[in-house]
Amino acid sequence: MKKIEAIIKPFKLDEVKDALVEIGIGGMTVTEVKGFGQQKGHTEIYRGTEYVIDFLPKVKIEVIVKDEDVEKVVETIVKTAQTGRVGDGKIFIIPVEDVIRIRTGERGEAAV
Repeated sequence: MKKIEAIIKPFKLDEVKDALVEIGIGGMTVTEVKGFGQQKGHTEIYRGTEYVIDFLPKVKIEVIVKDEDVEKVVETIVKTAQTGRVGDGKIFIIPVEDVIRIRTGERGEAAV
């Protein structure tokens, strides 16, 4: 199993979620996060004072999938989250050793 973490622009969340549900992803965790990379942030003026906004709002989507579903999920996220501009985000693929469903004690893929 693999954990796929995708950091995307917030306005793309519904589109990505719908696309993942369409390909059979049954659950995900979504977190509002802040960060920066190549985008570097920007400056804003509020009441005459200039502020540097280093950390930009993003959304992190986390899903656990079978090894054979990784490419399909990654392709779906890239296709739906991509705008072609700096700051579209990143996808991380992390090995998952085990999963335990707390309610039933099921383990492995059955717990996903």
